[in-house]
Parts: sequence; structure tokens; C-alpha cells
Amino acid sequence: MKALHLCICLLIAFISARGFASEPVADADPLSAYTGLLAQEHRHSRPSTPPLSLAELETAALANNPEIRVAMRRVAIAETQVRSAGSLSDPEFMYRGWGTPLAKPWDLNQTQHMFMFNQSLPGPGKRALRTQLASEGVEQVNAELEAKKRDVTAQVRKTFYDLLRNQDELQLHDEQAALARQSSESARIKYVVGRVPQQDVLKAQIALTKLVEHLVMLEQDGGLARARLNTLLGRDPASPLDVQGEYSPPQKLPALLDLEKSALENRPELAMASSSVRQGETRTKLAEKSFTPDYNLSGGYMLMPDGARYRNTYMAELSVTLPWLNRGHHDAEIAEAQADVSAERAEFDNQRALVFEQIQEALIRAQSAKRLVDLYGQTLRPQAQATLKSTVAAYEADRTDFLNLLDSQNTTLEVELDYYRATSELESRIADLERAVGTPLTRDGHESNPTTGPQAFLPQITPEVR
Repeated sequence: MKALHLCICLLIAFISARGFASEPVADADPLSAYTGLLAQEHRHSRPSTPPLSLAELETAALANNPEIRVAMRRVAIAETQVRSAGSLSDPEFMYRGWGTPLAKPWDLNQTQHMFMFNQSLPGPGKRALRTQLASEGVEQVNAELEAKKRDVTAQVRKTFYDLLRNQDELQLHDEQAALARQSSESARIKYVVGRVPQQDVLKAQIALTKLVEHLVMLEQDGGLARARLNTLLGRDPASPLDVQGEYSPPQKLPALLDLEKSALENRPELAMASSSVRQGETRTKLAEKSFTPDYNLSGGYMLMPDGARYRNTYMAELSVTLPWLNRGHHDAEIAEAQADVSAERAEFDNQRALVFEQIQEALIRAQSAKRLVDLYGQTLRPQAQATLKSTVAAYEADRTDFLNLLDSQNTTLEVELDYYRATSELESRIADLERAVGTPLTRDGHESNPTTGPQAFLPQITPEVR
């Protein structure tokens, strides 16, 4: 009996000992399941369509953009107006019967019948000036079409680089999420063996959760950029869209004087203003032609009543306007046309000043953006990468705490994001500068791909236990 009691006591003690031994393991990993849940939250999908390059997007936008199509219709309308501007007015046909006796209104043999054609002829040179005026109107709407194309191209470029930056940010997010999971796993293992407090594990989980929030905002920015780009392409804003390409800013920006000279030759708005001046000058010439008389020619056949000596006769008629007798009216028309020309010339000077201002502002912004890209690429990025590598090595060797590691990771993430934003901003400013000049800038000797990708430098945290 005593032996039986002794065996029971030993069995109970053994079971209790196993239970107490297993409790620290359960408490040591209280958030392991949560780590798997967060890993699922960090997944993001890519569009299933083939990616498009910048050149393909620009070609599609120029062919399908709704605003460009409207401008093209206006050009077609203006071209049809040229053919009718110098045309003659419609000829007129007239029948006149008179002399019919009231006593015998049915006796048409006693009626004089007249059949007449009439044509108005404007004074010499007027038709040519009207045709010239309509042709200059075509030049103006063509300049408006070109301006709209430049606008759409600039918007496509800016949105393309926004999407390209968003892809880089998503790639950086993936690398940072992997690094955060490694940090969390390392903190968890160190907590299991009692080398760090539980708050390090909780801080690692918070950092991972903050990256989920970061992913939500990145996906929102990407969705908005795709909607804008689809609209520019004349597609459904919800259509899937993916892009591929590289940042390619020129290494050196042109001088201000060269940009202004190029704008005078290529800026569509200046071409529109210049066309308006030429139209005003043509209107002035046309107004001066108002002192040239217009003519009206008429010719017809007359059938005389029975008994007339000559029953078959004809009639010819010529009428001429006398503009000299209405000099005050025509002088006022000429003065009005001359005032319009002066106003159009002033508008051209104002438009040129505005263009030069836009070039100056765009150049200043592009220069500042390029300086930021150089600062991040040559100084801040290498410094942040070196600091992160050093902090990771120190944390693995227990020479620093988790707060320093977390701070170094956040700093590196901010620097990388700012670098991608600065690079995208530089491309946007270059697009604004090209829009202000009216022609693409030469990109010879550009940087082929200034972004090296986050996976080239992010260190690996080995969750080893010594």
C-alpha cells in the first residue's frame, strides 16, 4: 500500500513538473499567430495586363484622348470654312409678269414676261482676303490642337512617373515588411530565451502593423493614378493598367535663354497669339476694301405681248455700290479693325511674358528638384543604408536595444520614400518645363536608372541565439 501511494505521488509530481515547464514556452510566444495574420495583410496584387511604356502611353493618349478628339473636330470645321469663305453668294432667279389687263386676267398674251438671273460680285480683292482670313483661323485652331496635345502629353508623363514611383514604393514596402518580420522574429526568439523584455516583441508588432497602414495609402495612391491615366487614355477609369520604365532626367538642364528661344519657335500659345495678330491685320485690310465698290449683274429674257414689233427681247443690268457716300461708316469700321490689331499685339506681348514667366518658374523648380535628387542619391541614401547595417549588426550582437533598430528602420524607410518622391517630382518638373517650352528637352547623357531598388542594400537580420 505504501508503495502504491508513493508511485501515485511521483506520477503527480512528474505531471506537474511537465506542466510548469511548458508554461514559459506558451507565454514566450503570445503573438506568433498574430504575425501570420499580419503577413497576409501585407500582400498586394499587381494588374494582370501587360505593362505599357511611356512612349506607348503617349501614343495611345494622342489617339484616344477625348479632349484631343474635340480639338481635332474643331480643326475639321475650320478647314471646311475656308472653302466657303471666298465663295460667291448664291445666284438669284426672278420672274416678273406685268401689263396683264384687269378685264382679262387670263389673257397672258397681253402680259409682258421677264425671266432674269442675278449675281452679286464683291469688289476686287475681297474674296481673297476672306479666304486668307479663314486660313489664318485654321492656323489658330491647329495651334489650339497642338496646345491640347502638349497638355495631355505632360499630364500623361506626370501620371506615368507617379505610377512608377508607386511601384518603387510598393517594392520598398515589401522589403521593409520582410525586414520588420525578421526583426519581430529576432525579438521573439530573444524574448523566449529571456534576453529582451516582452515590450520589444510588442514594439516589433506595432512597427509591422504601421507598415500595413502604409500599404493601404500606397494602394490608394496607385489606384488614383491609374484612374487619372486611364481617363487621359480615353478608357474606363476602372480598367486595369500597369506601367514599366525608368527615370531618365537629363544630367544638365538647358540655359534660360536657350529655353526662351525655343519657346518662341515652338510654344503653341504663342503661335495662337501670332495668328490672332495676323487675323487682325487681315481684317484691317478687308475693312479698308470697304471703299471698293461691289457690283450686281443681272441678265434676262423678255417676252412681249402679242402685236409688239419685237416679241423676243433681252435685258441686261449692272448696279454698283457707292461707298464714298458713306465714308463715316467705313472709316469707323477701319478704326475698329486697327484697334483690334493693337489689342491682339498687346495680347501677344502679354502671352510671351507669361510664357517666359512659366519657363522661369518651371526651371527653378526643376533645378531644386534635381538638387534634392542628387542630395538623396549621393548623401542621404548611403548614410541611411550604412546606419541601418550598423544598427542591425549591433542588435544581433546585443550592443544596442530594439528602439535604436526600429528608429534606424524608420529613418531608412523615410529616406528611401523621399528619394523616390524627389525623383518622381524631378520628372514632373521636367514635364512642366517641356510644356512651358513647347517641345521635349534633349535627354542625351541622361541617368539611365538612378534608382537601385531597395533589395540592393537592405540587410538581413539573422534570428540566431547565442
